[in-house]
Amino acid sequence: MKKSFYLYVLTYRGGDWTDPKVRFAEEMFHEHNFPKQSTDFHVLSDYIESYATENLTIETFDTLWALYEEHA
Repeated sequence: MKKSFYLYVLTYRGGDWTDPKVRFAEEMFHEHNFPKQSTDFHVLSDYIESYATENLTIETFDTLWALYEEHA
C-alpha cells in the first residue's frame, strides 16, 4: 500500500530552511486540516490551492508530487 503524500513530505522536515520543500513540509505539518491520509492528486491540489501560504505553494506541491510519484 502506498503511503500518504503527507507521510512522504514529512521526510523533508528539519532540513535546510532555504529549500522550499522543507518550508512546505514544516507548514504542512502545522496545518491541522491537511488531508493527511490522501494519495489523491486532486484532493491535495484543491486543498493547497484553497489554503496556499508563502510556504505552502502550488509550485512546491507540484515538485513534491512528482517526487512522491517517483519514490513513494
